[in-house]
Amino acid sequence: MLDLLTPLLRRGNANGTCTKATCTYIYSVYGYQPSLAATLLFLILFFASGLTYIYQGYKTKTWFFTIAMTLGCFSEVLGYVAKMLLWQDPFSDAGFKMSVTLLTFAPAFYAAGIYYTLKHICLTFSVELSRVRPIWYTRLFITCDVISILLQATGGVVASISWNRFILDIGDNIMITGLATQVVTLVIFGALAAEYGGKVYKHQHQLNQATAELRRSKMFKLFLMALWVAYFGILIRCCYRVAELCRGWGGQNYIMRNQALFIGLDSVPVAIASIVLNIWHPGWCFPRQAVGQDIMETSRSQPEKGGSGESSVEEVSQV
Repeated sequence: MLDLLTPLLRRGNANGTCTKATCTYIYSVYGYQPSLAATLLFLILFFASGLTYIYQGYKTKTWFFTIAMTLGCFSEVLGYVAKMLLWQDPFSDAGFKMSVTLLTFAPAFYAAGIYYTLKHICLTFSVELSRVRPIWYTRLFITCDVISILLQATGGVVASISWNRFILDIGDNIMITGLATQVVTLVIFGALAAEYGGKVYKHQHQLNQATAELRRSKMFKLFLMALWVAYFGILIRCCYRVAELCRGWGGQNYIMRNQALFIGLDSVPVAIASIVLNIWHPGWCFPRQAVGQDIMETSRSQPEKGGSGESSVEEVSQV
């Protein structure tokens, strides 16, 4: 087997780096020249999606959701700019360092936007049916998401500047830890969301009557479906990246060196997640919603509205 690891390790020494004039692209980190058509397509899609989130955030005042999704989009855009650099030169140091870092942690921002919505979905249906107070969904899951972002970014930087196998493995392991943290967080989130959905289905007589019209609306139901589609898109992508990094760097990693797998299990799922939440944006699906504003949350022990335990549509819409 060709020793494809040595050119990668030389990246710590600018004078020893392979170039397209001295090495064939098979010796590059990814082992292929990125597809120009696919790279341009996803670059344009994420750029357009990001601009759309900015516009939607301005119109609906969904500040936290907008910031999270926009950061995800433009991290992806920069990642595909890096892919363009690698298309021009498969041995581009800037292209490698940007792509291995940005495309690794970018979807974590989408996950943060998804996590944030569960709190407000609970306020819409019923606080009492939630296993934990809705505010803790935001605090716990977004804290875990921030930790995973920091780990992935740190690991990506360490791997991109590695000058020997020991440092490369450290960066790889840090990234795997960050991605594994994200996968575990996503799975726990999905389990809690599914459990809550089951309780809502079984106890429909206990749901918040003040939001009945909202819950019956077609847009709200489509938003819930879009949220699950986005969730599974991000989960699939994260599982793929864990499997990819677990095989290490070099010629033995057929997952990392397969462009079709990258497009099918990274680019496409993340793009779908981004676009479906553009189309069924929470700001359009919750009337008068402001996703980034803090609200007075209904408490189990101190029900509002004179002990009814219900939140008004106005309170829920200011999510």
